[in-house]
Amino acid sequence: MARAPDDVRIERPTMDDLDAMVDLWVALVADQRAHDTHLLADSNRATARDVLSQYVATERAFVAYLPARDRPVGFVMYHVETGLYEEDARRGVLDNVYVADGYRGRGIGSALLDDAEDALRDSDVDVIGISVMAGNDRARALYERRGYAAHRHVLEKPAESDTHTKGGDES
Repeated sequence: MARAPDDVRIERPTMDDLDAMVDLWVALVADQRAHDTHLLADSNRATARDVLSQYVATERAFVAYLPARDRPVGFVMYHVETGLYEEDARRGVLDNVYVADGYRGRGIGSALLDDAEDALRDSDVDVIGISVMAGNDRARALYERRGYAAHRHVLEKPAESDTHTKGGDES
């Protein structure tokens, strides 16, 4: 696995990093609009702050710093999945991975992923999952190079669509 470039520090964020993490989250969502996310960036700033503060407080996040910057240039969030149903695998989930434009292509995202994956393995997960927008070819390629494969597909259609299955139910 790749480790952080020499000029990058990956560490646990503190509440002092929260504003910068929220700015990064808003930038992530703004970038994802090009890949058809339904999330709105600025409209969700307050909610993102609440959610990110929980991840920071429970030590389920990492940030990337460069020596010349006093604010993070990237972050990752993760958790161990819990649910209503018993399953045959304990699943870790990478919730968000983001590196600010201008700092990509230097191994920062891979270093953030490494640390989050290691933390999930330390939590005794059997599998690690990550969601990616279907149209985000660059992110999908990165995750596939790291060994991730499709596990579940979510399909959408407009609610106003009049497309119906011809010839009866084929499911």
